Amino acid sequence: MRVDLFDFDLPEDRIALRPSEPRDAARLLVSRPGQPPQDAVFRDLPDLLAPGDVLVFNDTKVIPAQLKGLRHRDEAVAHIDATLHMRMSPDSWLAFARPAKRLTVGDRVQFGHDSNVCFMGTLDATVAEKRDSGEVLLNFDLSGASLDEALHAVGHIPLPPYIAARRPDDDRDRMDYQTIYADEEGAVAAPTAGLHFTPELFDRLDARGIKRCFVTLHVGAGTFLPVKADDTSDHHMHSETGRVSAQVAAQINAAKAEGRRIVAVGTTSLRLLESAVQADGSMAEWAGATDIFITPGYRFKTADALITNFHLPRSTLFMLVSAFSGMERMRTAYEYAIANGYRFYSYGDGSLLFREPDEH
Repeated sequence: MRVDLFDFDLPEDRIALRPSEPRDAARLLVSRPGQPPQDAVFRDLPDLLAPGDVLVFNDTKVIPAQLKGLRHRDEAVAHIDATLHMRMSPDSWLAFARPAKRLTVGDRVQFGHDSNVCFMGTLDATVAEKRDSGEVLLNFDLSGASLDEALHAVGHIPLPPYIAARRPDDDRDRMDYQTIYADEEGAVAAPTAGLHFTPELFDRLDARGIKRCFVTLHVGAGTFLPVKADDTSDHHMHSETGRVSAQVAAQINAAKAEGRRIVAVGTTSLRLLESAVQADGSMAEWAGATDIFITPGYRFKTADALITNFHLPRSTLFMLVSAFSGMERMRTAYEYAIANGYRFYSYGDGSLLFREPDEH
């Protein structure tokens, strides 16, 4: 499909630089097939769902994956920024480096040269590979838990580019850019639909009889990469690793067998479910890497509804929601959101999308 079909104009003042306070005070746009957009507030969610519905959350935890450092080559020194996006071994990560043209295989980079300190003051790595689009493989001098500890000491929260371009990260982001249920470290981007949930909202969902379960997809920085191709068939998705437990698979299967709805909290949960689902529509225990790319025409086998934020024009995530709820309905919803002051992107407002019925 042509990528320009997913373009739209967004005023810069619609981009949220901080989240709503409290989190569940964010606005919520509800979109159902055949109905106009409906305004709500996120704390209204229990009343918009039915008892027995199952919310599927992504419990990945964001790590301080944005690194700043110096490349030393003889007497020449260059400033290097690196965003880690996939762990390859206990001591190595794939990363997007800027400017990548200043790196060659074998170069040494000392991270931690921006007032942060780590042990002896730096975290050192060797460039083991160079790949396309500024991607490099970094082999660190530390490994396992020691490397994790070092990243927490020298790293920054990897705010999305559209926020980072407008302000630096700060201590508040270490709390704001993390869901209250984050548990499994490994993401370099938050599953942002989950940022709206609070303990009080969980209590109200429980009282309503709405169930929840947790899967893990470690969101990579590739989620922010623009689609540069003119056609979706020419776009390359970066892999992300995830896991669905046998217990969660059984819970989802039981709900579907009983006619109860599955509600994916975030596009990351939805992509993981669609990666793990069997050909017959059932779920089974699953773990591995996925580079699933969902565009209109895709037939979903898992979720009946999707909770998600508002996404960038021409992005793979806007393509996904267009596949889930229909291109025309999403265009109408986004035009309504822009005209009515909804806040966009990671710290912005949310939407509750009910799936477009499959055409037979």
